[in-house]
Amino acid sequence: MTDASSAAETPADLLQGVRVLDLTNVLSGPFSTYQMALLGAEVIKIENPDGGDLARRLGAAPDLNRDLMGTSFQAQNAGKKSLALDLKTPAGRRVFETLVATADVLVENFRPGVMDRLKLGWEDLRKINPKLIYCAISGFGQAGPLRNSPAYDQIIQGMAGIMSVTGSPETAPLRVGYPVADTIGGLTGAFATMAALFARDRTGKGRFIDVSMLDSSIVTMGWIVSNYLSAHVRPTPLGNENMTAAPSGTFVAADGPLNIAANKDEHFVALCGLLGREDLVADPRFCERELRKRHRAALNVEINAGLAGASVAHWVEALTAAGIPAGPVLDIPAVLSHPQIAERRLIQEIPVPGETGATMRVTRAGYRLAEGEPTARTAPPRLGEHTTEILEGLGLTAEAIEALRVEGVISPR
Repeated sequence: MTDASSAAETPADLLQGVRVLDLTNVLSGPFSTYQMALLGAEVIKIENPDGGDLARRLGAAPDLNRDLMGTSFQAQNAGKKSLALDLKTPAGRRVFETLVATADVLVENFRPGVMDRLKLGWEDLRKINPKLIYCAISGFGQAGPLRNSPAYDQIIQGMAGIMSVTGSPETAPLRVGYPVADTIGGLTGAFATMAALFARDRTGKGRFIDVSMLDSSIVTMGWIVSNYLSAHVRPTPLGNENMTAAPSGTFVAADGPLNIAANKDEHFVALCGLLGREDLVADPRFCERELRKRHRAALNVEINAGLAGASVAHWVEALTAAGIPAGPVLDIPAVLSHPQIAERRLIQEIPVPGETGATMRVTRAGYRLAEGEPTARTAPPRLGEHTTEILEGLGLTAEAIEALRVEGVISPR
């Protein structure tokens, strides 16, 4: 097998030649198309000239927000081009239709019906390009009583049941600390789009993809959902405990927390040996898997007492050497500076155009390839940065492009 590290400097080109029209905002849609850009697709982000993607104004750096390059935007828009185009104007729609004829994929995350009202929905665009893959990502999908309801990540987390099982019995319902529903919706859209492109190679036909953030979030809760559907067990929040095993969760060493997953009998026996507590193996409360789950609170007290004599680093090394899954509980700065992340080249540094020596850092994909590496070829685009380039590529003359600027159809940039 070829070592993926040998391809570290070679960008992956699995989607080279694929043109993606990105009509998305904020996170679910942009994250979806970012996965395609990392694989070499030409992703054209079509934005309203009046401010563009809302994420351009979101993030922890006020100066970047004012410059329409917020950190929230940077997180999933590197490697894309930006076309500032007003789709509400007849001229803007004509330009867009010309662009659709050249595209392989279109991704949008408007509320259902928005594109249809612009006469740019699936039924309209498939007449222009029968091979188009059209992916619509929305909170609740294109059908159902909630189809027109507005939805942000936290709304979906709450309705999907995610919050009901997050946190401890004292703190639940609790939101997951990052936009997990948005991210899952984006990954689902990217996966479905790749499958549709694969099918198109055989059939020559485009298709419509309807992604619901609510549906896709529920799907990822497979074990929890299955416990209810098949075993009629209502899921409850367990904090940092593992519902399937004990001792398995977050414990406390002399200098901080660590996670231990002693999910198998042999793990438990080995853990007790490391702690010098072989007596726990024969304890009638802990001698069987289900008994350990039933008495997990008492078991955790014994284990924490044994861990208190040494550091997290000591225990992680000892537990790992014994074949017991274990790891420290890290904050974001710590994990991003970890040697494992450096070895995997997960963080990419990109030059910032027009700023000598300036760079920005973004994450790549969560996988490696033996030939080529998922890579953003360019920094996130300025609003409308590629408007002229794209329109010239469609055959518009300089005079026609200037007329669109004068009419306000495209940005003045």
